[in-house]
Amino acid sequence: MRRMARLVWLIGALLVGALGLASAASASPFSDWSWVVVAGDWHAHSGGPSEAFDNTRRDVIHEFEQAGFDPANLKQFSVRPERYPGVALIKSEPQAIYDALADLTQKATGGCLVYFSSHGAPMGVVVDQEFLPPGVLAHMVDTTCGKRPTVVIMSACFSGVFVPPLAGPNRMVLTAARPDRSSFGCGEADKYPYFDQCVLETLPKVGNFAVLGTAVQACVAARETREGMKPPSEPQLFIGAALKPMLPFYSLASGGPKGN
Repeated sequence: MRRMARLVWLIGALLVGALGLASAASASPFSDWSWVVVAGDWHAHSGGPSEAFDNTRRDVIHEFEQAGFDPANLKQFSVRPERYPGVALIKSEPQAIYDALADLTQKATGGCLVYFSSHGAPMGVVVDQEFLPPGVLAHMVDTTCGKRPTVVIMSACFSGVFVPPLAGPNRMVLTAARPDRSSFGCGEADKYPYFDQCVLETLPKVGNFAVLGTAVQACVAARETREGMKPPSEPQLFIGAALKPMLPFYSLASGGPKGN
């Protein structure tokens, strides 16, 4: 009887532990956030083929899932979705991105994450055969995410042009470059653009998005100095006054040591 009682106790303890882990996973502050991740092109800066943007799409999704984002609230986009069988991809088009945000934000109402990796120019970010202008993206985010906490990450040359239209008290905007600068790492042999690689390297090590932004800025500056890239891209970071004090409470739950 004593042995049976001990066995029952051990099974109960294991069940309680398992339920505790499940509860901790569901308790992520990002479990009710809508998120879209967009690979906007498949060309290198030379015009040849490149996997850099789709590699970014695939791997930042993995890292954000590790950080507590729910894949059920995700839509991901590629210019060549047919190239990646078995992945639930949507063709990268501005209207499709807007429709996805509109749909997701009806279901997951906690906040929004928008991530683009593509080429860019002063008129906007490349989405397949067209440019998505800053004002249009700002309108898309305004009408879907509204006043909820929103993080927009734009990896593209000249992506600093997105900061003023997207800035708001409830927004964080992180871009790969100043409005008048290119970013680096979009060659045919590059696995990721420099900025995206810094996001991937930094995300598992930081505690929240504010720390992520400054750490990515430092990472990009160090990589460009090491590689002799000039002029520096100078990634831009904006955090709205209402969101700034809240960010430490949105803990990124990925593994590894955390910054404050």
